[in-house]
Amino acid sequence: MPIARLLRSVACPSHLRGLPHASSDQFGRIQAAAWLAARQSSTAARNTLAGKNIFQLRAAVETAEAATQQHGQQQQQPEIVPLPTSDESETLLRIRHSCAHIMAMAVQRLHKDAQVTIGPWIERGFYYDFDLATPLSDKELKAIRKEMQKIMRMNLPFIREELSPEEAEARIKAAGEPYKLEILESIRARDPTAPITIYHIGETDHPAHWWDLCAGPHVESTGAIKPDAFELESVAGAYWRGDEKNAMLQRIYGTAWESAAQLASYQALKAEAARRDHRKLGAELDLFSIQESAGGGLVFWHPRGAIVRHHIETFWKELHLARGYDLVYSPHIAKVDLWKTSGHFDFYAENMYDQMQVEHEEYQLKPMNCPFHVAMYKDGYFSYRDLPKRWAELGTVYRYERSGTMHGLFRVRGFTQDDAHIFCLPEQIEPEIRGVLDLVQEVLSAFGFTQYEVNLSTRPEKHVGEPEIWDVAEDALRNALGAKGWNYVVDEGGGAFYGPKIDIKIQDAIGRKWQCSTIQLDFNLPQRFDMTYVDANAAKQRPIMIHRAIFGSMERFFGILVENYAGAFPLWLAPVQARLLPVNDAVVPYVQEVAAKMRAAGVRVEVLERASIAKMIRNAERAKTPVMAVVGAKEAEAGSLAVRLYGGSDLGALPADDVIGRIVEANKSRGSDF
Repeated sequence: MPIARLLRSVACPSHLRGLPHASSDQFGRIQAAAWLAARQSSTAARNTLAGKNIFQLRAAVETAEAATQQHGQQQQQPEIVPLPTSDESETLLRIRHSCAHIMAMAVQRLHKDAQVTIGPWIERGFYYDFDLATPLSDKELKAIRKEMQKIMRMNLPFIREELSPEEAEARIKAAGEPYKLEILESIRARDPTAPITIYHIGETDHPAHWWDLCAGPHVESTGAIKPDAFELESVAGAYWRGDEKNAMLQRIYGTAWESAAQLASYQALKAEAARRDHRKLGAELDLFSIQESAGGGLVFWHPRGAIVRHHIETFWKELHLARGYDLVYSPHIAKVDLWKTSGHFDFYAENMYDQMQVEHEEYQLKPMNCPFHVAMYKDGYFSYRDLPKRWAELGTVYRYERSGTMHGLFRVRGFTQDDAHIFCLPEQIEPEIRGVLDLVQEVLSAFGFTQYEVNLSTRPEKHVGEPEIWDVAEDALRNALGAKGWNYVVDEGGGAFYGPKIDIKIQDAIGRKWQCSTIQLDFNLPQRFDMTYVDANAAKQRPIMIHRAIFGSMERFFGILVENYAGAFPLWLAPVQARLLPVNDAVVPYVQEVAAKMRAAGVRVEVLERASIAKMIRNAERAKTPVMAVVGAKEAEAGSLAVRLYGGSDLGALPADDVIGRIVEANKSRGSDF
């Protein structure tokens, strides 16, 4: 299908019927465009649409909608509005960092008592922390933004100055900035030879002159930032240096772009992200809760969320068994000695809970599953012929998180990792990594994730293990990625001290990237636990250990799924797949008979009664039920169901057995289509 025709097919709501995720609103049409692009044989269609986020696709759909109203006029090419992160654009990094400085300058012009601390760029914006006596309000943000626009219109230059630590200290003390003095001291303690630089906004003799201790980089002048291309977003509390023992500061978040069009697109992205927020949808759809009375960061899975999790876990287990893994289970606590041997007690203590006394011995809630799998390995005796061993576990772990850092399902204190560990020979590293990459793709694509960002992190300066085994391992990772045909970025020296790793980010329906899968080689634990196998010469050798997770954690992945689907799970995964809506009491026996057949076939079904049809349909739509079936006397007599799909598509009367068969087929194929 030509690209123009493909776009026009989703510009008209009448063309949407039967497409997954399609609905009459624009986001539904955009998702339909992405679905179509992925399935067209046209390379142009795939290249134009596939991999674009929902706001980039929006521009294409809007162009197509305009074209449908201009018959005979030449089709315009869709204009894509990119939304790069600071890592992806040096220009935006400079703009955002400079905006942080301009904001600090504006705050101190408006609040003479304000003390400045740090103001970095972040992924799509910036922030600055202030010590202020009075709380900042939304009204204050408007005033600060207006002051920033004044500074931008002054077109003051950013001027870099390098100076001695002594001179920097004198200037900071004269300015009365104790936080900056502490930052200077930390720089000198970390590296006494590090250059000390400050950035001026404006010449020193300019009435508006302002300066800050900073390493840069910045734009050439304040005029390089467009006054209509940035926004101040929110105010939050933040402890100085992230320590609750220190002063509570006020943090202002902002975003900045090269153009007003980018800002508008980003704001639309934020609004759509808010609509998809898994915390809001989790409550509305009755999927899960976090009961503060029981403790923060502890997830309660409600029946609807639990059944979705059950099907995710069942899929995960069955696939792992089919791919040569063995399932294992391990305890939730262990003697603290195990964590001392593994090194977690010394190097990970701040993320672990306090020990508990059990019969005069200290036990520890587990923050990791890996030492337990190592203990199981140590319980056996293996020769080189027995390897590889692939052990997988959905293991719940507990890690301490400060109350201010927790966020819905994305950051919790108790969570279940989809953990697996592979124990293998050095020459088995590459085929095992290739198998893991294939499994990662098979699992993630089942949930609709087909766009990945891959990073390979290599040997750092300080490391354990011989250089030769690092070379073998890194070559194996590179070769496996090459065989997969995936593009990847190398982070030279960015690996953990105990082994190189591969990190995989997925891209969701609105273009956000999420870190999920990790493949980590480990030369440390086999050494600390003295793990061995017997080689062909009857000599003991050290096995290679590979840590591997695909989802990362069930909780976080579930939150990603909720937001990716906007709560409308695909048919195979939906908590309730079908709702039967009887028109009157006379057809209830038939409806119950159909429901019983559905349950026997493995279909998740609910029967709604005692309400008007309009209300029952409205409630089913709110619950985002994929299949709704209205049943009146006519349907009961014919043995049929009047089927309506989520999003408004009306399929009319279908035989009940046909409806059941379609849902059963979706369950088998893990599909979205009815």
